[in-house]
Amino acid sequence: MNIRRSLIAGFLACISLAFTTVGCGGSDDAASTADSVAIDTGVVIDSVEATPQATPLKKGRYSNARIKVNYFGSFREAFNDSNKYQYAHAERLGIDPVYSIRDCYHTKRPIVKIESNELYEVDKLTHSLPFLVPEAATLLEDIGRNFIDSLAKRGADGYRVKVTSLLRTPSTVKRLRRVNINASDSSTHQFGTTFDLSYNHFHCLDSTRTINGNDLKGLLGEVLRDLRNQGRCLVKYEYKTACFHITAIR
Repeated sequence: MNIRRSLIAGFLACISLAFTTVGCGGSDDAASTADSVAIDTGVVIDSVEATPQATPLKKGRYSNARIKVNYFGSFREAFNDSNKYQYAHAERLGIDPVYSIRDCYHTKRPIVKIESNELYEVDKLTHSLPFLVPEAATLLEDIGRNFIDSLAKRGADGYRVKVTSLLRTPSTVKRLRRVNINASDSSTHQFGTTFDLSYNHFHCLDSTRTINGNDLKGLLGEVLRDLRNQGRCLVKYEYKTACFHITAIR
């Protein structure tokens, strides 16, 4: 009987291990690209555990290296700012909805064109236009810079956050709702205050030096938590579309 119980316990432990080592899948605004490093598709991991045994990275090649991540619990609980509150801030801070790219040059206040740079990578946009209000553009830059700085403090480099969605028009919101269950008629993306960052795809500058995808996700979570605590933004952890939905509030 004891042998049988041991065999059953071992079998259940193997099943548990198999599920806890699977990562996230999906993307909000565009398909993944070849220069992305993604967490394996499968069961979505809601939080990232600390990695206290991670060691400083050495020069040269390495694959799926671990870095230290400060665990702070469930992302769903930490980043659960509802669309109702995000919409109120977006309507106050943002522009009136635009209906074409031509309208972007005739808004009630200036907006900033968002392009890939040394701080972040803009993915191929299929349902949005590459513009944000200045406050959101500055927030995006700060997130990208803080992410790179946080990597450096852990002895790592070579990654950028990936932007998957920016300013949307009413027509692109309508189209997106057909394929994205998280898309809403009351989309904050229409005000130029909101952008999405993938948490399972990051822009990798050197494919011979890769870092564990869950550690990158956890590090981005740390950066967003700090900026949210500073009153810079509201954040929603999107489970189905594998992104952080972020609205600038000042």
